Amino acid sequence: VGEQVSLKCSFKSSSPITESLTVDWTYRPLTGGQMETIFHYQSVPYPATVGKFKDRISWVGNVAKGDASVAIQSPVMSDNGTFICSVKNPPDV
Repeated sequence: VGEQVSLKCSFKSSSPITESLTVDWTYRPLTGGQMETIFHYQSVPYPATVGKFKDRISWVGNVAKGDASVAIQSPVMSDNGTFICSVKNPPDV
């Protein structure tokens, strides 16, 4: 619980980084339930417009450096859960 928490995600790709690279962050609450996409990136960030992380999640990554990290503002205990970072860089997956 605090000001901001960073969710780190780094990746390596054998293909050049292009605008077709995508990053998806998904979240499942600790209590279980559906996975939900909370962040999407393709050339520019697309933060969630609905859900518990709406207006609280921001892009802090740099795909040119293999960094797909995000930050969550004002985290609370109920945010606890599983966060998964998925990077696709066609034709490399």
